[in-house]
Amino acid sequence: MTDPAAYLPILASGRWFAHLPPDFAQPLIEMAHLRQLNAGEVLFLRGDAPCGLYAVVRGAISISGTGGRANEARSALLTRLEPPHWFGEISVFDGSARTHDAHATEASTLLQVPHERLQAWLQAHPVHWHALALLLTDKLRTAFVAIEELALLPAPQRLARRLVMMAEGYGQWTAEGQSRRVLSISQEQLSLMLAISRQTTNQILKDLEQRHLVRVQRGEVEILDLAALRASCH
Repeated sequence: MTDPAAYLPILASGRWFAHLPPDFAQPLIEMAHLRQLNAGEVLFLRGDAPCGLYAVVRGAISISGTGGRANEARSALLTRLEPPHWFGEISVFDGSARTHDAHATEASTLLQVPHERLQAWLQAHPVHWHALALLLTDKLRTAFVAIEELALLPAPQRLARRLVMMAEGYGQWTAEGQSRRVLSISQEQLSLMLAISRQTTNQILKDLEQRHLVRVQRGEVEILDLAALRASCH
């Protein structure tokens, strides 16, 4: 498919886009064009100039960062974005450089609303900045939850909560009770996302398997009992 409008059903399954006023949603699609990325391909890197607003409609995008001295640099996987997530809105607001790296975790299709075109449209229709701000505040709430969990929860609870959040699409879907049974994520990716060792991640997942809450296979985690997994977070 080459027409961004063909992906409207996927976009409409997301809470933010589904609640957009039609006089913002329609121009957003009209301004967009499709981007195809191969697995591992860079979308943008920290320090890059603003390049627009994005929506994932196929595949997955990893948002990551690297810190520390060159010979001791460490990577952190912050999140994995799957359909119908929108992202890139921070640079839309402040016009500053990208704060993190974005790579295609697998072959992916994105909608890209170019930065300059979106800026010009918003300047002409300033009432819609509020709708865009809601996307930003939603991400901020999720970030605060992650910071709180890192400070307060032991690793087993943090891992279980992250699996639940991923299964529930980070609360982004419109359908009540919708969830994803199979999560395409490796143990290495989970350990980077939660800042815990690969060994600890493996031990926690084995415990969850023994309790018949998940099934771990190469590159994926299958949720067997979402309600029980959610209960184990407390």
